[in-house]
Amino acid sequence: MTDTMAETMKQTVASILKSIERYNPANLEILERYVEMQSRENTYDLGANLAVLKLYQFNPEKFNADITCQILLKALTNFPHTDFTLCKCLLLESVVENETISQIKYLADILEQCDFAQFWNRVHQMPELCSRISGFHDSIRKFVCHVVGITFQTIDKNNLANLLGGIDDVTLKHWVKKYGWRDDGSLIFIANQDENIKTKNITEKIEFDHLAPLMALL
Repeated sequence: MTDTMAETMKQTVASILKSIERYNPANLEILERYVEMQSRENTYDLGANLAVLKLYQFNPEKFNADITCQILLKALTNFPHTDFTLCKCLLLESVVENETISQIKYLADILEQCDFAQFWNRVHQMPELCSRISGFHDSIRKFVCHVVGITFQTIDKNNLANLLGGIDDVTLKHWVKKYGWRDDGSLIFIANQDENIKTKNITEKIEFDHLAPLMALL
């Protein structure tokens, strides 16, 4: 798809979402193609994706499992935001029983628990599913780096590589540089977390003039 075609589709979808047409099942075809474009072009439009799921909710006979899986996987790429929960709430109970959707839900659960080793293990077991989403792995790595950045002061280099999906040294150096971390041999220095964990004394000053009206009531 050319840039012009992509922009035209984006504008068309935006127009649909601003009007009552967002509830017209006749627009599902273009909205579904827009989801596929997001997967292919590594773009993201939560509002449009929620509109698709809402139309499936109102028109269960038009439900498309493949499109729904793409929407859920795209929502995973936007962790730690709550996009996946929003999407999940729009799924019909019968839909949740779909095997592939159940697998994606499990991925979301372990990602939310920051069980990154188990997450990558499951992802590597279903390469054909996740590889359809352009930029999927790197989007998840951004979330991993976010968690590492607020959790660790230093981390073992091999451990970090595993948390990022078993990446090689060259790729690891890319992520270390991207986040401004420091390579100290076998360790990666993340940040000085002292300020985040230091106990703080909070002193609150109350002027007597502020208390006088209250004391007058006693």
